[in-house]
Amino acid sequence: MLRRIFLGLLAAAILVVSVVAVVAWRYYGVLDAVVVEKFNGRRWEFPSRVYSDSFLIYPGLDLKAAGFFDRLRRLNYREVSEKPLRKGDFRHTDSGLEIYLRDFVYLGETVSDRLVDLEMKGDVLMRLVDATSGQEIYSLQLQPEVITGLYQTAWEERRVVPLAEIPRRLIRAVLVTEDQRFYDHIGVDLVGMARALVVDIEKGRIVQGGSTLTQQLMKNFFLSEERTLRRKLLEAAMAIVAERRYGKDQILENYLNEIYLGQNGLQGIYGVWEASQFYFARSPNELSLAEAALLAGLIRAPNYYSPYKHSERAIERRNTVLGLLLNAGDITAEEYASAAAEPLRIAPVHGGRNAAPYFVDFLKDELARSYPPEVLTSEGLGIFTSLDLQMQKFAERAVREGLADLEKQYPKLKSDAPEQRVQACLVAIQPQTGEIKVMVGGRDYASTQFNRVVQGHRQPGSVFKPFVYLAAFEEARDSPDPVTPATEIEDEPFEWSYDGQTWSPANYHDQYLGKIRVRRALELSLNAATARLAHRIGIEPIRELARRMGIQSDLPPYPSMVLGALEVSPFEIAQAYSVIADQGLRATARATKKVVDRDGRPVERNPVAVTRVVSPQAAYLVTHLMEGVIQRGTGERVRALGFTRPAAGKTGTTNESRDAWFAGFTPDLVAVVWVGFDQDRALGLTGAQAALPIWTRFMKDATAGYPPTSFQPPAGVALVRIDPYTGGLATPSCPQTIDEAFWKGQEPTTPCPLHAPLDDIPSSSERRYDGVPNG
Repeated sequence: MLRRIFLGLLAAAILVVSVVAVVAWRYYGVLDAVVVEKFNGRRWEFPSRVYSDSFLIYPGLDLKAAGFFDRLRRLNYREVSEKPLRKGDFRHTDSGLEIYLRDFVYLGETVSDRLVDLEMKGDVLMRLVDATSGQEIYSLQLQPEVITGLYQTAWEERRVVPLAEIPRRLIRAVLVTEDQRFYDHIGVDLVGMARALVVDIEKGRIVQGGSTLTQQLMKNFFLSEERTLRRKLLEAAMAIVAERRYGKDQILENYLNEIYLGQNGLQGIYGVWEASQFYFARSPNELSLAEAALLAGLIRAPNYYSPYKHSERAIERRNTVLGLLLNAGDITAEEYASAAAEPLRIAPVHGGRNAAPYFVDFLKDELARSYPPEVLTSEGLGIFTSLDLQMQKFAERAVREGLADLEKQYPKLKSDAPEQRVQACLVAIQPQTGEIKVMVGGRDYASTQFNRVVQGHRQPGSVFKPFVYLAAFEEARDSPDPVTPATEIEDEPFEWSYDGQTWSPANYHDQYLGKIRVRRALELSLNAATARLAHRIGIEPIRELARRMGIQSDLPPYPSMVLGALEVSPFEIAQAYSVIADQGLRATARATKKVVDRDGRPVERNPVAVTRVVSPQAAYLVTHLMEGVIQRGTGERVRALGFTRPAAGKTGTTNESRDAWFAGFTPDLVAVVWVGFDQDRALGLTGAQAALPIWTRFMKDATAGYPPTSFQPPAGVALVRIDPYTGGLATPSCPQTIDEAFWKGQEPTTPCPLHAPLDDIPSSSERRYDGVPNG
């Protein structure tokens, strides 16, 4: 009986092989052309990968506040308790932290892996030491994070790795599991086919195919998943053709780079390199024996044996593969026992999603000027950007929580309709380089992809006013009657005549302060006083200066423009404020730092491009005034909310409170926040009420880990202590004094006339003086 079954199966196998041979011979030319085209041409589409900026580690950094451990988690570093450390491991020590940094490619350059000791005091990094050489290090880079990929259709992640770079233990684990006779058969395996026929006859349908590794590759390259005899015959025929054309190693290399090994959300994981990174956050040559066996075991059914969903199944399958390796003589009994006892240590899943969707949309538009869509989605470019992913998280949280707080505090803002909800956006730029560090275009990308940072054009209101003061200080260089921060101007109603018309600027609540100094006019955002200053210098110098600073939107030649009666994007305001923050230098805003090809060779460099557009002295004078806005003006709530670093800023509120703004900066970071409705609807809140809290929340998080820096006056600026009421040099008897900035040669030379040096009036620390703020 058994002999008859065996002979029947053997006859069936011979028949199948004969049929395959006839089909292969008849269609050999056609199949050969198809196989050759695939093997010799482009085998896969490689999506471009978008990376964040790298993260610089240096002494003085508060690692916890700077999000260092969050960054490690997203990069799949793992905390261990004992030595030895493998790449990607870190552990806490008595003196701080020990970390084995991975090697990576950044901007086309390879950064080597290294074992490093971080000596810390609390959360602050005090010293960096190379653990191998004992040599002190002054700074280190943490690798960029993947933000997303640029895909055309299927969301496939794959990185091709040569067979020589795949460890033997992983190769053997795959072969003993999937095709033990791989190096002996001609593309089809009679023994395997006979075994599969037995199962198929017992079940009454095609359950197993007895496919060789080569057949699997042919199916993945060319065919569907349908289980039909026709497909199996074609698969076998193509396998024979492939084996006649190409060597075993070349076929094996293609297989190991092609094979599907799991799913990360909507993202497919293909090839052993990508799977090694996904499951273990390691490259294949860093895998342990147990990890290699687990990957090999996944091939049969990646989702069924997924260690994330079914850990017990995954371990059982892994140990089955280890048993096959033991039986094949590839490992010893001791190696088997050790690997089988190894606990399951897999990397945390961070989800296959776009980590900064508004920024990526902006980036795509920027890249589309230089690259066709098919290049971006198939050539495997590495796109290194300026984005700081940790700051991006801070910004998203600030917008989300800030709007939730507003809706809780002001229930009238709430709406169940997504298109009717109050919106906000936030953009942050490094002023010295123009690098866009953060871009949040709205409260929820899933609800609306409209990017308010760049696509939203709204009236800026009072955030435009600093440009008026900047133009006035620029004009002051050569003027016989210069405007200084201590110059008196009238804060009273007046009429501005132009083109046969008149315009009368009005203060908030129609309250006016009479004679007031330039500093207080900006600190309190006084419309009438600002308009008088603009009238004094003229509209054209202000328009021309705003254009130089990066305002590209239309600047109407009407007086109301000087109070922000125009439409601009938050991105334009951020670029213009960056000029003030960087003492008159304009760095072209950029999202892309460098593009490299799939082999790491530079394709495009986008270096820092800087132009002087304003004098450093005038820019500093305005910065000094804007520091006062936060210290004692319309932006003083910044301090009340706990942001204590040196900072300058300006509130903005438009007519009928439709738009609320806050724009401000530290020496190293400019951020702009807008809050309002997309529809023509009044917000009913000032910039100080609606936008300032979001700005402050973000800036507190974004700067917390870094040592504070101050605004430094450039050459040509004199800092003089004066009496803020009289503008004269401060005396010991002045009850209140401030340090004021002037162009050198324009500072006051006479003492305060109200407080003679001998007056018995004790000096005091700076305190608020009365005023009526605008938005």
